[in-house]
Amino acid sequence: MKKQILLIIFIVISTLSFAQSNVSFGARVGISSAGLRGDAVNNLNSLLSSTDGMVSTRNLTGFFAGTYALIPVGGGIAFEPALYYSQKGYELRGSLNLKGLNFLGANAKAQLQSHYIDMPLLLKVDVGGLQLFAGPQFSYLMKADLRTTAGVLGINLLNNRIDATDQLNRWDAAFTGGIGYQFSNGINLMASYDYGLSRLDANKNVNSYNNVVRVGLGIGL
Repeated sequence: MKKQILLIIFIVISTLSFAQSNVSFGARVGISSAGLRGDAVNNLNSLLSSTDGMVSTRNLTGFFAGTYALIPVGGGIAFEPALYYSQKGYELRGSLNLKGLNFLGANAKAQLQSHYIDMPLLLKVDVGGLQLFAGPQFSYLMKADLRTTAGVLGINLLNNRIDATDQLNRWDAAFTGGIGYQFSNGINLMASYDYGLSRLDANKNVNSYNNVVRVGLGIGL
């Protein structure tokens, strides 16, 4: 995976160097709703002592921000590599057992908060400002934390944070696609969906994959 990503980065840099006169750049920021596809509950069992009873999963709201380049190919088609900081993760709520202490009810939750560097490589089609795009995305995990909280009647009984980085794979791959609109003043809107392809569990014991919905606002530089 590392060699493939380095090769792709080299190809992108080479493409930019040969097409400098036609390349435009921009910045983009937005919000995301991240979750997992697969067995999310079991993915945390190695971090929590155990789970017992009704446990539900929820998406985690975060944000992303970064820069992109737009390389025209011709006929309304362009290549768009980008580099983003992106927050991902998910949340468990319910009856959790952490280090022998039982916390029951909806006030107990565990949040997996992951911080990634994403590099989507998109092929984009523009029809009168309306844009459709799709392509692969490669990601590197910088840090992941498991935050556990619990309380009763407004009293906070637990607020703990555990470094979960080593429990997850550093490298991730996904297929991303979406829709956008380019305004004449350089502002653009986009909405996309990332379909994770790589297992998150470093030990490959659990089939869990990142899934992310994004909505962003971009501006040409």
